[in-house]
This record gives sequence, C-alpha cells and structure tokens, in this order.
Amino acid sequence: MSELFDCRGLSCPEPVMQARQALQQAAESRVTVLVSNAVARDNVARTAKTLGWQVDIEEDGEDYRLSIWK
Repeated sequence: MSELFDCRGLSCPEPVMQARQALQQAAESRVTVLVSNAVARDNVARTAKTLGWQVDIEEDGEDYRLSIWK
C-alpha cells in the first residue's frame, strides 16, 4: 500500500516542501505524489533522490504521478 499526497495545483516550492515532509514522516516504504507541472515533477523527484528514495514518474493526463519508494 502507498500513502498518497495530492500536490496538484500548488506552485513550487510547496509540492517539494510537502513531499519532503511526507517522505521524512512516511509510515510506508512507498509514497505517491501527484503534481500538475513539470517543474514540480522535477523538483520533487530530485528531492526524493537526495533523501535516498527511488522514483518512477508516470504522466497521468495533464498531471504527473511520482511513485517514490525505498
């Protein structure tokens, strides 16, 4: 199971801040983050990788779904 964080519609740096907090407090070893633009996608992915997580990115219509796991 994965925790889901919907950051669509938020401007940077909010998606990054929310994703960082979610990863630091994750009860699961898998987290899913939804974002609505490429800048947030890239920044959240970079932050997750810096914290030692792996990231898969899928386009979901006009949004992006980042599956993040350890």
